[in-house]
This record gives sequence, structure tokens and C-alpha cells, in this order.
Amino acid sequence: MKIGLQTWGSHGDIRPFVALAEGLQQAGHDVTLLLTCVDSGAYEGMVSPSGVRTRVIASPVISLAEAERIGEAAIGMRNPLTQMTMLIESAFLPAEEPMFAAARELAAESDLLVGHYFMYPLQVAAAHAGKPYVSVLLSHLAIPSTYSHPAGLPFGHGFLWWLSRWALQKAAGRYPNRLRARLGMPPVKDFVNEVWLSDRLTLVAVSPQLCERQPDWAESIQVCGFLDMPNMQMEGRLTDEVEAFLAAGEAPVYMGFGSWTPRDILYQTDTLRLFTEAARLAGCRAIIQSANAAACGFQSDGRVLYVAASPHHLIFPRCAAVVHHGGAGTTQSATLAGKPSVVVAHINEQEHWGRELRRIGIAGKPLHRRSVTARQLAARLRAITPAMRSTAPQVAQAMVRENGVATAVRLIDALPRS
Repeated sequence: MKIGLQTWGSHGDIRPFVALAEGLQQAGHDVTLLLTCVDSGAYEGMVSPSGVRTRVIASPVISLAEAERIGEAAIGMRNPLTQMTMLIESAFLPAEEPMFAAARELAAESDLLVGHYFMYPLQVAAAHAGKPYVSVLLSHLAIPSTYSHPAGLPFGHGFLWWLSRWALQKAAGRYPNRLRARLGMPPVKDFVNEVWLSDRLTLVAVSPQLCERQPDWAESIQVCGFLDMPNMQMEGRLTDEVEAFLAAGEAPVYMGFGSWTPRDILYQTDTLRLFTEAARLAGCRAIIQSANAAACGFQSDGRVLYVAASPHHLIFPRCAAVVHHGGAGTTQSATLAGKPSVVVAHINEQEHWGRELRRIGIAGKPLHRRSVTARQLAARLRAITPAMRSTAPQVAQAMVRENGVATAVRLIDALPRS
């Protein structure tokens, strides 16, 4: 088949689609991948080893300064719908028109479309062209069920989901409906079930170790597993400095907030102070991710090493624990490395990942970026129990046996061609 994929977001939203595109191409399909990176133009020169045609659309969407502003605003918002609306308005809509134009071209030339669940322009384009559409969820947070709800309450899930779907339609339904109206299509009335989910196939790209399939999920919703892949060339290697630090003492704690790591000197300094003081109070060695620690007045020593970045697949397995923001990709990379986590969530979805890690016994209660202190973070590090340290490798061993890309390819291949 000619298969077109489209995604939008940060590295954690793009990497799984690169992995799936490579898997589909290696399985004999003719694959085109469209990607839009919110805060980086780094993918412009990416070359596929298997021949995937990759096009970068409107990247970066926003400047680093604007990304900083949006991130800071999101941290202060307690309402997840307000967070989501702000992210759409600030970081998605500026690229909507070129993404929609590219999506319509992709739909015209493809037999099957596969999209990030946020990618409503592709969903609209596929429906207008009469082409089958597969949605990819990078979190199971968005799947309605009478057995669970993101709020974590032990009761009332059916009513809470009815209310949540109504609220999501009211908050976000206007975005795809504007595009549908332009093409003379009727509006969607249920944003969750008609946009985020596909009644043909919805792939939940989450490890079964973290995602419990609920009894009332439709058969079209399938947990394929983490869409993982070997380290990408653009992710780099461990530097000699990192290797020397790892060899010089006990395994350190890795601390970083991924794409949520601030670059603004004021906010970056605040984050570095939080991490550095927490490591000192916890009595542990630490590798701390920061765009420019020196400019913030921090220098590495025998106890703390400051790095601009390190590939998660290479550094996490060599650390004692991982302090992170609770992004979907980082959460699963830390889990795959067999290490306990300490989650400092910035937005609602990240709190969900923190609760899931706690549920399976490899993390404590998640902290919140807007209120966390160094003492609280140090206390979480000291509270990592022997049970967490023994459970984490067991979960990792089960994840190693999974192959999310192969499972996703098999599920796509099994779709009826008509």
C-alpha cells in the first residue's frame, strides 16, 4: 500500500511516527511521513535508512522564546481543557493551513492515512477523500471507559466521561469543524470518538505494562505497545565527559524535563537550582540536563554533571533513577531502562503518567512543577524503595519482549483493503 503518516508536536510526538514509518517501509509498503516540529528545525536534514519519504512542514512552528512563554503559562493552568486550548491556539493553529494543504495532498496520493490523534487536518482530509484512517494515541488517557477516568476517582466514570466528551467537543470541536465546513462536510458532534479515535483502527502506542485494556473498549482500539526504535543519529551519543563521570563513582540520578526544559536564563536557573539542591539534599550524584548551565552560573564537579542533552536510550540504563516531567516517550524510555522514576508534572497528561508509574510500583506520588521544592524532590528520591528498584527491572524485561512497531504493522496489514 501507499501509506501516508502525519504528526505534529515535540520530539516525543515525532519519534514514534519515525519508528512506525520505518517499520511499514521495511514491511514492503510505500511510505510518506509528514512531520511538523513545534520548537525545532532539526528534522529538516533527516534521512531514512529504509527509504521513507519524509517532508518537514512549517517547522519550527514557534520560536524558542514563544515556546518558553507557552510552557510557563501551561504550568500555571489547573484546567486541562484550558491547557489544551492554549496549546492548540498557540502552537498548532499557526501551522494549521500548511499542514492541512499537505494532508490533502497526502490523502490524494495514499491508500491509507495514519495520523497523530491531534492531527485533525489529516483526519478531515482522509474523510473527504474517502480514504481509510488510522489514529495513533501516544497516551491512553483519552479513551472513554466506564471502568476508569483521568480524574482518578473510584466511581462515576460513565458520567464523568459523558461530561468530559461534552466539554471537549465544546472546547475543541470548532477546530476540525471549520475545516470540514470549507469542504462542505457535516460537522463532527463528538470530538473524542469522531476525531481522536478511529472506528477503523486506533493504535494505542503504549506498553501493555503501563496500559490496562478496559473491557468496554471497542475492538477497533488496539494496544500495540511503545513505538520504539534504535537511537536516531540526531540524538547523538554519550560524550567522553559523560562516560568519565559515569565511571567515576556510583550510578547517578538523571534529572531533566525534556522539551519542557526552560531555555530562558531566569527560568533555567530556577530549574537548575531545584535539581542541584535536591541532589545535594538527597546525597546522590546527578546528571542534570540544561541548555546552558554555565550561563546560569553552574559548573560541573565530581558530584554533579550538567549536560545539554543525552540520548535517553543510552543514559537511562546507566543511572540509578530518573527525574522527569512525565512525557509519554520519556516515561516509557525510563521504564524500558528498568529504573524507578520521580515525576514532576507540568500539565495534566503528565500527571496521568506519574499516576500510572505509581500504580505499577516504580514511582511515588507525582510532584507538580508549579509547587515543587528542592526538599520535596529530595524526599521523593530518598523514598525510592528497594521494592521499586526490584520491580522496575521486571517491568523492563516484560517491555523488552514487546515489539510495538511490529505489532502496529501487523494490525495495519490486517485491515480490510476495501
